Amino acid sequence: MKKVLTYGTFDLLHWGHINLLKRAKELGDYLIVAISTDEFNAVKNKKAYHSYENRKLILEAIRYVDEVIPEHTWEQKIDDVIKHNIDVFVMGDDWKGKFDYLKEYCEVVYLPRTVGISTTKIKKELLLASQK
Repeated sequence: MKKVLTYGTFDLLHWGHINLLKRAKELGDYLIVAISTDEFNAVKNKKAYHSYENRKLILEAIRYVDEVIPEHTWEQKIDDVIKHNIDVFVMGDDWKGKFDYLKEYCEVVYLPRTVGISTTKIKKELLLASQK
Protein backbone atom coordinates (compact mmCIF):
# COMPACT_ATOMS: atom_id res chain seq x y z
CA MET A 1 0.00 0.00 0.00
CA LYS A 2 1.34 3.42 -1.01
CA LYS A 3 0.89 6.00 1.79
CA VAL A 4 0.66 9.75 1.25
CA LEU A 5 1.02 12.50 3.87
CA THR A 6 0.14 16.19 3.76
CA TYR A 7 -0.01 18.97 6.35
CA GLY A 8 -2.09 22.07 6.86
CA THR A 9 -4.47 24.03 9.02
CA PHE A 10 -7.50 23.30 6.81
CA ASP A 11 -9.61 26.07 8.32
CA LEU A 12 -12.59 27.49 6.39
CA LEU A 13 -12.54 24.49 4.09
CA HIS A 14 -12.93 25.39 0.39
CA TRP A 15 -12.59 23.81 -3.05
CA GLY A 16 -8.85 24.52 -3.11
CA HIS A 17 -8.46 22.26 -0.08
CA ILE A 18 -10.62 19.59 -1.70
CA ASN A 19 -8.56 19.77 -4.91
CA LEU A 20 -5.34 19.35 -2.91
CA LEU A 21 -6.73 16.38 -0.98
CA LYS A 22 -8.08 14.73 -4.14
CA ARG A 23 -4.77 15.13 -6.01
CA ALA A 24 -2.80 13.95 -2.97
CA LYS A 25 -4.97 10.83 -2.69
CA GLU A 26 -4.42 10.10 -6.39
CA LEU A 27 -0.69 9.73 -5.64
CA GLY A 28 -1.29 6.67 -3.44
CA ASP A 29 -3.72 4.36 -1.70
CA TYR A 30 -3.95 5.86 1.78
CA LEU A 31 -3.96 9.59 2.63
CA ILE A 32 -2.97 10.87 6.05
CA VAL A 33 -3.61 14.55 6.77
CA ALA A 34 -1.75 16.20 9.64
CA ILE A 35 -3.57 19.31 10.83
CA SER A 36 -2.10 22.01 13.02
CA THR A 37 -3.33 21.92 16.58
CA ASP A 38 -4.68 25.12 18.12
CA GLU A 39 -1.56 25.31 20.28
CA PHE A 40 0.75 24.98 17.25
CA ASN A 41 -1.26 27.62 15.38
CA ALA A 42 -0.63 29.97 18.32
CA VAL A 43 3.12 29.33 17.99
CA LYS A 44 2.80 30.24 14.27
CA ASN A 45 0.77 33.38 15.18
CA LYS A 46 -2.22 31.94 13.34
CA LYS A 47 -5.77 31.77 14.62
CA ALA A 48 -8.13 29.26 13.04
CA TYR A 49 -11.86 29.95 13.05
CA HIS A 50 -12.62 26.29 13.77
CA SER A 51 -11.03 24.40 16.65
CA TYR A 52 -8.64 21.52 16.01
CA GLU A 53 -11.34 19.00 16.98
CA ASN A 54 -13.88 20.53 14.57
CA ARG A 55 -11.34 20.73 11.71
CA LYS A 56 -10.44 17.08 12.38
CA LEU A 57 -14.13 16.08 12.29
CA ILE A 58 -14.64 17.91 8.97
CA LEU A 59 -11.56 16.35 7.35
CA GLU A 60 -12.48 12.85 8.53
CA ALA A 61 -15.77 13.23 6.63
CA ILE A 62 -14.00 13.83 3.31
CA ARG A 63 -13.82 10.71 1.16
CA TYR A 64 -10.22 11.28 0.09
CA VAL A 65 -8.93 11.36 3.67
CA ASP A 66 -8.17 8.05 5.38
CA GLU A 67 -6.66 9.33 8.63
CA VAL A 68 -6.15 12.65 10.44
CA ILE A 69 -3.27 13.20 12.87
CA PRO A 70 -2.23 16.28 14.87
CA GLU A 71 0.66 18.53 13.91
CA HIS A 72 2.26 19.81 17.12
CA THR A 73 5.59 21.16 15.81
CA TRP A 74 7.49 22.02 12.63
CA GLU A 75 10.06 19.37 13.52
CA GLN A 76 7.77 16.32 13.68
CA LYS A 77 7.64 15.67 9.93
CA ILE A 78 10.57 13.21 9.76
CA ASP A 79 9.15 11.25 12.71
CA ASP A 80 5.68 11.18 11.11
CA VAL A 81 7.09 9.96 7.79
CA ILE A 82 8.97 7.15 9.53
CA LYS A 83 6.23 6.23 12.02
CA HIS A 84 3.50 6.04 9.36
CA ASN A 85 5.69 4.44 6.63
CA ILE A 86 5.03 7.31 4.23
CA ASP A 87 5.92 6.91 0.56
CA VAL A 88 4.91 10.38 -0.69
CA PHE A 89 4.92 13.72 1.15
CA VAL A 90 2.68 16.33 -0.51
CA MET A 91 2.39 20.09 -0.04
CA GLY A 92 1.13 23.03 -2.07
CA ASP A 93 3.70 24.60 -4.35
CA ASP A 94 3.76 27.76 -2.25
CA TRP A 95 6.04 25.63 0.00
CA LYS A 96 8.27 24.53 -2.92
CA GLY A 97 11.73 23.51 -1.71
CA LYS A 98 10.99 23.92 2.01
CA PHE A 99 10.55 20.20 2.62
CA ASP A 100 13.17 18.82 0.25
CA TYR A 101 15.06 17.49 3.31
CA LEU A 102 12.38 14.77 3.45
CA LYS A 103 13.57 13.33 0.10
CA GLU A 104 15.97 11.21 2.16
CA TYR A 105 12.91 9.41 3.59
CA CYS A 106 10.22 9.55 0.87
CA GLU A 107 9.18 11.15 -2.40
CA VAL A 108 8.33 14.87 -2.03
CA VAL A 109 5.69 16.40 -4.32
CA TYR A 110 4.61 20.04 -4.49
CA LEU A 111 1.17 20.43 -6.09
CA PRO A 112 0.03 23.66 -7.77
CA ARG A 113 -2.40 25.73 -5.73
CA THR A 114 -5.96 26.13 -6.96
CA VAL A 115 -6.20 29.51 -8.67
CA GLY A 116 -8.69 32.05 -7.33
CA ILE A 117 -9.23 30.70 -3.81
CA SER A 118 -7.45 30.68 -0.48
CA THR A 119 -8.40 30.86 3.18
CA THR A 120 -6.65 34.25 3.35
CA LYS A 121 -8.82 35.52 0.47
CA ILE A 122 -11.99 34.28 2.18
CA LYS A 123 -11.02 35.97 5.47
CA LYS A 124 -10.28 39.27 3.69
CA GLU A 125 -13.57 39.17 1.79
CA LEU A 126 -15.54 38.38 4.95
CA LEU A 127 -13.84 41.26 6.75
CA LEU A 128 -14.67 43.66 3.90
CA ALA A 129 -18.28 42.47 3.79
CA SER A 130 -18.67 42.97 7.54
CA GLN A 131 -17.47 46.57 7.27
CA LYS A 132 -20.24 47.56 4.82
